[in-house]
Amino acid sequence: MSKSRAVIAIVLVSVLSLASCSVSYRFNGASIDYNTTKTIQFSDFPLRSAYVWAPMHSMFNNQLQDIYAKQTRLRQVKRNGDLQLSGEIVDYSQFNKSVSASGYSSQVQLKMTVNVRFVNNKKHSQDFERKFTATTEYDSSQQLQAVQETLVQQMIDDIVDQIYNATVADW
Repeated sequence: MSKSRAVIAIVLVSVLSLASCSVSYRFNGASIDYNTTKTIQFSDFPLRSAYVWAPMHSMFNNQLQDIYAKQTRLRQVKRNGDLQLSGEIVDYSQFNKSVSASGYSSQVQLKMTVNVRFVNNKKHSQDFERKFTATTEYDSSQQLQAVQETLVQQMIDDIVDQIYNATVADW
């Protein structure tokens, strides 16, 4: 076999090998069968913790719905969704995390916990009720009111990602 025929044969085998392979990438992390799962239903997640910061309620609910709208092709419905998310914000608390040499608090930790009930009407084996928690810290020399919005947003980002990964991402 001549050199040029050998090169042609290698190229043909390579092309045929690559053509028979199928690679699928999903950059949003969702693993949803859109042939069977088309809709998602959200119930309001009310504040049920002893300590509350009122804006947290709408910040959380909006961001939870936004991640599914932006990263999936699921249509949001008011009732009878193929996927259903409900729950409540059950804890929002702060406590001293560390003490300085002078005996005073130097770091304060904020904690947020959301109880989630997930129902997959297409595959009930994936249903669950679970709590998702996030924490963040701030220097005790700062007033909570001055940093609260930023810190709550960080915790919401974390919890919403956890919920998304637990429900529709195959991690």
